[in-house]
Amino acid sequence: MLLVVAAAAFPRLAALALERDEILEKYVEKSDTFATTLVASGTFGFLPEVPSAYTQPLYAWFLAALYWPIERSWVVVGLAQVLLAVATALVVFLIGRRLASTRIGVLAALVTTLHPYVVWHDVHVNREILDGLLAAVVCLLALLAHDRRAWPLAAATGGVAGLAILSNTRLVLLPLVLAIFVAWRMRPAGRTMGAAFLVVAAAAATTAPWIVRNDVVIGCPTITTDTRALWKANNPETYDVLARGGWIDDVPDLPGVPPWPERAAAISIEAAKAVDECEQAAFYRDEVLDFWRDEPGEKARLAVQAAGMLWSPVLSVEADESGQQGLAGLAQRTVEPAYVVVLYALALWGAFLAPRRFVALAAVLLGLSTLLAMVFAGTVRYRVPWDFLLAVLAAFALERAWRLVRERRPPAATSASR
Repeated sequence: MLLVVAAAAFPRLAALALERDEILEKYVEKSDTFATTLVASGTFGFLPEVPSAYTQPLYAWFLAALYWPIERSWVVVGLAQVLLAVATALVVFLIGRRLASTRIGVLAALVTTLHPYVVWHDVHVNREILDGLLAAVVCLLALLAHDRRAWPLAAATGGVAGLAILSNTRLVLLPLVLAIFVAWRMRPAGRTMGAAFLVVAAAAATTAPWIVRNDVVIGCPTITTDTRALWKANNPETYDVLARGGWIDDVPDLPGVPPWPERAAAISIEAAKAVDECEQAAFYRDEVLDFWRDEPGEKARLAVQAAGMLWSPVLSVEADESGQQGLAGLAQRTVEPAYVVVLYALALWGAFLAPRRFVALAAVLLGLSTLLAMVFAGTVRYRVPWDFLLAVLAAFALERAWRLVRERRPPAATSASR
């Protein structure tokens, strides 16, 4: 465990020291604005006295929990996220140990935490740091619930899945997938249905307070009102923008539409108060549904593109790559693709060696991640929270490779008899 902690912490501390001037200045997502507003005024939104639901709340709450008692600084954010990365590596270690042995656990944790992309990414202000930890925890709990056939563990699995949804709204189907996995070995049928229900009910109970808050304060029962992001990933302009290395933020706006909450907040507090987030959410949702209905061929082309971008070993979005210059940029252009290609190969081999129940869980979770990318959009940072599943599979391949090497070594020469 000390080896795992060191492997997770030291590279990130080095990255933190190199990137300290950039962490809170560049590539900062809107959760940081929500967190600072919440700490300063008690309002969850872009501006004081203008509540919003224009983002998933969990990462903003995490940042606010740092800013309120301490301060907003690169040291505070960086060290807190290094601790989250260490926690993720330790959970992966526990998964590997649960499946096979301490050796498998250590190998899985090292492959997960030494991934070049996440070493750099984890120390910056990004929601995926929480996504990765929650994904690993929910996987461990699902395995425990499946093996022990225990209802309390099924409820815990659903509760953490609910937190994952509050961190990433696209995971709204995750509790249903986990419910099937957790319950499929339970007998009799009543116990099977009870375990599946507990997973879904616990996830619903975890997200319900936030949905109720939005219904009361914003005017609609939702986790986030940012369906404009879904529209940016689903319109006739998207494919060409992504094909030339852009991101969905580069998609041209619709003509004549009112400013969305983030833009309105940048104009004035009056403009922000005039925004009806629920109406805008419904408008962009209708635009997406119209696009799917009217242009199914274009949507199919986008889905294939998104899946390719999700699983690409190289960064396919120029904005991701431009943020990394010098040594970090060189590593992302050379070491990262090589690392991922080897990871894919080892994971494929490991899928024939790992326990069947984990292979099934990994396949379902990775399949869900791919499906969600095809609905929304795909990029490396959406995949890396789930790469630990590949790392666990790769650990079985590495362990087998080591055994084969040892078996093929010539026996050590015996010393001459005296």
